[in-house]
Amino acid sequence: MESVLKTIYVIWYRELIRFFREKSQWAGMIMQPTLYLTFVGTGIASAMTFRQAPGGTPVDYMTFIYPGIIGMSVLFTSMFSGISIIWDREFGFLKEILVAPVPRWAISVGKALGIGTIVSFQGTILLILSPFAGLSLTLWTALKVLPICALVGFAIGLLGISIAGRMESMQGFQLISNFLTMPMFFLSGAMFPLHSAPQWLQVLMVIDPLTYGVDALRNAIYAGIPEAQAILQHSIAYDLSIVGLFSIVTAATGVTAFNRQG
Repeated sequence: MESVLKTIYVIWYRELIRFFREKSQWAGMIMQPTLYLTFVGTGIASAMTFRQAPGGTPVDYMTFIYPGIIGMSVLFTSMFSGISIIWDREFGFLKEILVAPVPRWAISVGKALGIGTIVSFQGTILLILSPFAGLSLTLWTALKVLPICALVGFAIGLLGISIAGRMESMQGFQLISNFLTMPMFFLSGAMFPLHSAPQWLQVLMVIDPLTYGVDALRNAIYAGIPEAQAILQHSIAYDLSIVGLFSIVTAATGVTAFNRQG
């Protein structure tokens, strides 16, 4: 057990070191959501006949999409972090750790925990954008957002790892990841609420795991804002339980992907 925990820790620590050494990632994880919030959010809000979220809820549209933008950032960062598996395979590092006398699931869990830690930092940093959304958030809000981002990032990171473990090239991984991330984002309720969508679209939104991650973020961010409660779909406990179940599924697929490695 000690060797397993040490393996998880070493892989987790390596992911953090890799992230903090790549300064361009820091700028990217702030700039992309900022652009979405300021340009896409403002553009859609100004194109509407009223500056309120769809569905008649008395909330400004920028306030509505703000948690969804955080969810989008967590999704993209977590999914595309899986490409490190292919990099490690190309440069021989993956082969070295696969021959170590430790369970292969510990490697995937360590990587996913590293991804979850990174996106939890990212989510809390993005709280500085709250004034753009007309929100005034507290330290308690940040403390709630951090574990939500970590859990969602862990689950989606495992999904990215399971995909990367089955891909032979970075181009193939990017194609599959783009194919999954864009529908997951737009079906998550980040840009429009579930109850205003057509029935067939609501079905797709309900089976999208990111829907529950975004709703959990809204539960945390909208706490103490009575007029925003109508937007929430479920309790935060229900949302996190669904994300937790999804992480179990992706963990199983991630371990299977590592067992396939030679």
